[in-house]
Amino acid sequence: MKFSEKWLRSWVNPALDQVALAEQLSMAGLEVDDVTPVAETFSKVVVGEVTKCWQHPDADKLQVTEVNIGADEPATIVCGAPNCRQGLKVAVATVGAVLPGDFKIKKAKLRGQPSHGMLCSSSELGLNDDHDGIIELPEDAPVGMDYREYLELNDVTFDVDLTPNRADCLGLRGIAREVGVLNRLPVTEPEINNVTAEHEQQREIVLDAPQACPRYLGRVVTNVNVKAESPLWLTERLRRSGVRSIDPVVDVTNYVLLELGHPMHAFDNDKLEGAVHVRMAKADEKLTLLDGNEVTLQDDILVIADEKKALAMAGVFGGEDSGVTTESQNIFLESAFFAPDAIAGRARRFGLHTDASHRYERGVDPELQRTAMERATQLMIEICGGEPGPVVEAKDQGYLPQPQQVTLRKQRLEKMLGITIADSDVTEILQRLGFSVNEDGDSWHVSVPTFRFDISIEEDLIEEVARIYGYHRIQAAAPAAQLRMVPRREASLSASKFKNLLVDRGFQEAITYSFVDPKHQALMFDDAAALTLPFPISVEMSSMRVSLWPGLIGAVAHNQKRQQQSLAFCETGLRFLPDENAENGVLQQAMIAGIRAGKAVAEQWNEAERAIDFFDVKGDVEALLALTGEAEKYTFVADSHPSLHPGQSAAIFKDGKRVGYVGAVHPQFEKKLGLNGRAYVFELELAAIQQRQLPQAEPISRFPSIRRDLAIVVPTQLAAGEVLNAIENVGVNHLVGLNLFDVYEGTGVADGYRSLAISLTLQHPERTLEDQEINTAVKTVVNMLTNEFGATLRE
Repeated sequence: MKFSEKWLRSWVNPALDQVALAEQLSMAGLEVDDVTPVAETFSKVVVGEVTKCWQHPDADKLQVTEVNIGADEPATIVCGAPNCRQGLKVAVATVGAVLPGDFKIKKAKLRGQPSHGMLCSSSELGLNDDHDGIIELPEDAPVGMDYREYLELNDVTFDVDLTPNRADCLGLRGIAREVGVLNRLPVTEPEINNVTAEHEQQREIVLDAPQACPRYLGRVVTNVNVKAESPLWLTERLRRSGVRSIDPVVDVTNYVLLELGHPMHAFDNDKLEGAVHVRMAKADEKLTLLDGNEVTLQDDILVIADEKKALAMAGVFGGEDSGVTTESQNIFLESAFFAPDAIAGRARRFGLHTDASHRYERGVDPELQRTAMERATQLMIEICGGEPGPVVEAKDQGYLPQPQQVTLRKQRLEKMLGITIADSDVTEILQRLGFSVNEDGDSWHVSVPTFRFDISIEEDLIEEVARIYGYHRIQAAAPAAQLRMVPRREASLSASKFKNLLVDRGFQEAITYSFVDPKHQALMFDDAAALTLPFPISVEMSSMRVSLWPGLIGAVAHNQKRQQQSLAFCETGLRFLPDENAENGVLQQAMIAGIRAGKAVAEQWNEAERAIDFFDVKGDVEALLALTGEAEKYTFVADSHPSLHPGQSAAIFKDGKRVGYVGAVHPQFEKKLGLNGRAYVFELELAAIQQRQLPQAEPISRFPSIRRDLAIVVPTQLAAGEVLNAIENVGVNHLVGLNLFDVYEGTGVADGYRSLAISLTLQHPERTLEDQEINTAVKTVVNMLTNEFGATLRE
């Protein structure tokens, strides 16, 4: 919410400067994000009147003027603006003036004609971007008056960032009410009188969806001059609130929105047919909006319609077919209360966000509609003329919000705030806020006014008392609580343990969105039914992730576009899978994932440059599994995955259950996902690796260990891991070490076979092993390999 300080002080004027006022509002919960001047710095610009104007003798697009600036002699100024004419009141930068950008005005000659000053446009004074012509001032503008003083430009704009519950302050009236309460000052509101009807023309209003719109007011105003100019005071207040002036009818509705916080809309009455209906849209009903875009409506969209067609999306955006134009003469003014639930999310669905939807989604005062109607009518007649008709109101009292009754207990107030506030002070605070208060012994029974639709429970009243009393007056005190050690199993590994290990191995932790692009996710996980958000932040973030890979791949692609050549990211987070048996039909699984791309090591003199490969990432995964103390229970099995390269992917199993994947991103997805080159990923279920096997202390043998090496020839397609697992499971006595230390293919080994060199380390804890025992153990291993794999000893 933006508003100018001078506009606020016309309602309530506390004895505070700008800084103190901003601090006071922020401490009261209305955070002031910014305080900016309403105009850039300039000097020696005055109000002038063009007394003479004639064509420049040597330039077709220039005019020579004589301008009365309140001095003894008129100033001769050459001007190129198309709207310059005799009798016009203008803003004149006199000789010696300094304009925004440190532009100094000096005496000059333009095509041989002297020019002692400049007639200014709004853009040249830094007021807005309008540079189509010079500023046209009202006829009563006093000649010679300093322009900053005339427009009161020594002013600032406050930008207040309101929390969603304080929609009552989305209008100057609400802000002024808060300032009045905080400073114990009365608020001087503009006088709003009921406008007397001058004719009987009206339109019937029918509430076909009273649950969504329980109150709707309409009024016909005839013979309106839409071509009239909005007064300078109104356009300036709009400008200082960040709103552009359009035409007097729109300006009036925007002004009422800023002043009272109530949205309004104006229709061209001559374009309406029959009664006005407030109804739900028909399925696939079409509506062309004021911006020219055609939208297809669903049956949960509330619309304003006549007997034949939809006119507007209620509380969001008007329709082009019924919009007010410069040719309009008769206006139908709308002022309505729309239920927040009927408006929330509808604008975003169509990529819209309007001032009206912003307010209706948060709520407006259900008793403010008639006041807004009278204020808008009053201003419109003052500016555009016209004859107002009677106000027609349609209302369903059963669906209108009812005034809240809330009880505040003294004991609860003290417990929540930690201090004691005098009963009289509490009563006064509540009454200053506009609440009706009935004190009853140890509690207050409070009737909440309709404009405070955010107050519904006792804690809301406690918050109101605290912020008006002053948070700075509540002393900070350490909580008095007994602390105890939280039990933690030593066998449980935290997620940070895994992340720290990966960071030590060169990874950087990434935190990506849980929302992903549905196109990319469907590309990578074609068999996964993703959960689609009904009201996404954007189309590219409309699906819940079924894996952490899309976010990590996006992070790598983003960095590769910025010339980063060696990338390694890891992340822990939830993935979301549809599951009828899970809570709310969504299975939320904690996962840990990583990605590597580019160079394996940074460029250096003592190691050759090489690219990341599958075994680098597999080594990272094995390091994670080693933390469990039972890495031997996890196996890597060649497997396919729709996201991974068919020849470079493996599934990770534990006790026959798949717990993750590792592999290279499929080449056909690299360009589509924005990757530059090969990237390798892994993902594991955290629950499957968070329990570790605690080490068991055993005595160290004092007797020598014996090593025996075997070189066996096996088929090439046989994985070495299967051979090692088989040796471990054969049950050789006193085997304490097993290692694959060489793989050979070539001369001396038949095609389709390879030689595996394996070391066996044997040791007895209590004595030295004898040769017979050692030979028996080796023979047992050889016989098992021969029988199970057809292996032979290499000669």
